[in-house]
Amino acid sequence: MEWDHLFDDLEGQLASEWEAERAALDAESERLRISKLTLHDRLRALCGQASVVVLDLGDEHRLHATMRTIGADWIAVTIRNDPRPLIVPIAAIAGVGTDHGSLLGSLAETAELSPLRARMDLGFVLRDLARRRTTVALAVRDGGLQHGTIDRAGADHLDIALHDAGEPRRTSTVRGFRVVPFSSLRWIRAEQPGARLP
Repeated sequence: MEWDHLFDDLEGQLASEWEAERAALDAESERLRISKLTLHDRLRALCGQASVVVLDLGDEHRLHATMRTIGADWIAVTIRNDPRPLIVPIAAIAGVGTDHGSLLGSLAETAELSPLRARMDLGFVLRDLARRRTTVALAVRDGGLQHGTIDRAGADHLDIALHDAGEPRRTSTVRGFRVVPFSSLRWIRAEQPGARLP
């Protein structure tokens, strides 16, 4: 009988050691997976959850927003009670505040972007807004807000014809022109209700 107890104890200890070893391997595997996550991966997961976040865009400029979609180097969000999309360059984000559940959910594995969406960089989106002659508002790093129509978008900058927010772009309404580097953009908002991203 004592031999039976001895073998039962040994089996229990062995099973316990295997369980502990498996748990340690699983934990190490998870740490390795998380170490390879990028900010883009985390933002993609937050978009998939339509998470409510606070985007810190530097100099105490914060957006309380709902994550909507993501492209190659930008995210689209909406602000409470305003259906117009805001396009935020990922490079403009200094921090993301969210609840603990969303934070942990952003660690989950998510599907990769479609090949087309993965190629949609900020320039692509801004060229589409220029093609559609969409009136926009631009928030730039110095705290300024500019209204107008994007005339063209290059690889790392855009040209905007400045005019009042409610006015269409006409020669008589344009007050001036600016070249704006993408690196100075905090966000871009399509001013027309119902404006959609590509």
